[in-house]
Amino acid sequence: MTVILTPSGPELRLLVSLASWTWPGTRPDGREVAHILITHNPAFTGPDAAEAVEARMRRLSDCLGGLASSRAPVRELARCLQVVGGQVLMSFPGTARKLRLPTRRPWTELVARNSGAVLLLGLDPLPQTADAARLDTYLDDALAADRLLFGRARTR
Repeated sequence: MTVILTPSGPELRLLVSLASWTWPGTRPDGREVAHILITHNPAFTGPDAAEAVEARMRRLSDCLGGLASSRAPVRELARCLQVVGGQVLMSFPGTARKLRLPTRRPWTELVARNSGAVLLLGLDPLPQTADAARLDTYLDDALAADRLLFGRARTR
């Protein structure tokens, strides 16, 4: 008998606890690329925060097909992005729920044009209210500490 184990979809409580940001950027070759950062919102953490948050985010990574650390090649993920009008929705295998990403028209057009975006999954919490300066600091610190996971999310 063969048993195939597949990661189950993320729990609803994890999906509602996520914070997300989007922005356009430039690849090393000069071409434009869309970025998505997803973290856990600290408002939804308990007393076991650090370990529990990291475990939940790693399960989310597994659910998406396994994102890579900054030292490994960026992995191609499942077709989990859907452009609907001016919105971009992110789906997760194993659940019908979708995460609505914050968008602006130029970013949404970039996702559609490139058929995807670079997904960064932060292993440490960051509040959705973080401004651009705090977001930059978070990204710098998380990258230096190897606390970001990367993948290329594709559109359906």
